[in-house]
Amino acid sequence: MGILSYLIVGLVMGTLAKAILPGRVNGGWISTLVVGVVGAVVGGFLGDLIFNRGISGFFSLWTWLLALAGSLVVLAIYGVIKGRKSARS
Repeated sequence: MGILSYLIVGLVMGTLAKAILPGRVNGGWISTLVVGVVGAVVGGFLGDLIFNRGISGFFSLWTWLLALAGSLVVLAIYGVIKGRKSARS
């Protein structure tokens, strides 16, 4: 997949992850894009590690599912880190 594909998948899956886990990340489309792209990379890594099958093509359902799972993981980790910082303040 190319950079543009990662950006499109990241934006869509970041938006979906924010809809599933609302309130974890404040911000606009840039934070959504970052969460989604990082999530796609994390999902691809975890998919390759666990299932021996990572991110393949743009139109592959497996790619989109891994990107969503990775985005949810990144969003949950960010929420935990953000919660710890706000608890100290």
